[in-house]
Amino acid sequence: MVARQLRARDISDERVLEAMERVPRELFVPDQERDHAYADAALPIGHGQTISQPYMVARIAEALALRPGERVLDVGTGSGYQAAVLAELGTEVVTIERIPELAERARASLAAAGYPQVDVRVGDGTLGVPELAPFDAIAVAAAAPAFPETLYEQLRARGRLVVPVGGEHMQRLEVIVRSPEGPAVVHSVPCRFVPLVGREGFGD
Repeated sequence: MVARQLRARDISDERVLEAMERVPRELFVPDQERDHAYADAALPIGHGQTISQPYMVARIAEALALRPGERVLDVGTGSGYQAAVLAELGTEVVTIERIPELAERARASLAAAGYPQVDVRVGDGTLGVPELAPFDAIAVAAAAPAFPETLYEQLRARGRLVVPVGGEHMQRLEVIVRSPEGPAVVHSVPCRFVPLVGREGFGD
């Protein structure tokens, strides 16, 4: 997976590549999908949600440009896999999921994989976790219809927000930095994610 799907397709951050190599992806997919755990594809995890394609997890992790000890908010826990990768990078991870059953399963998967320190919350991810803000970085693993202002406001100065923005079927993965002059979009690539559901997403 790392050699063919990531390194060969322009993921160059060695820390991200090593993190992806260490996290056991098979622990974050349903039993019936384990034979495909390392496939170059998103996989269903129930409740209409997916575990993201490994390349997109790596792309988000690389775009966040994380440093050990930083506090990261992971919006849209899903399987918990992206939270595990972020934790493997030495960050303090808070992750939020709107579907209680997925949150509970992710909590168990994270513990089984060796990341019990990840703080798994249940709630509307579009509203973030204001009581734990500010965050050094925020990763959103679902498509937002517009710039997520509430999440942006929970960033520290120079904090980074990585979020797919666009319609329900096609988006651009944007890297937004909080600057004194306001939001600065510093990078954008085409992508496709499931819709972000919530008050500031595609409805409840």
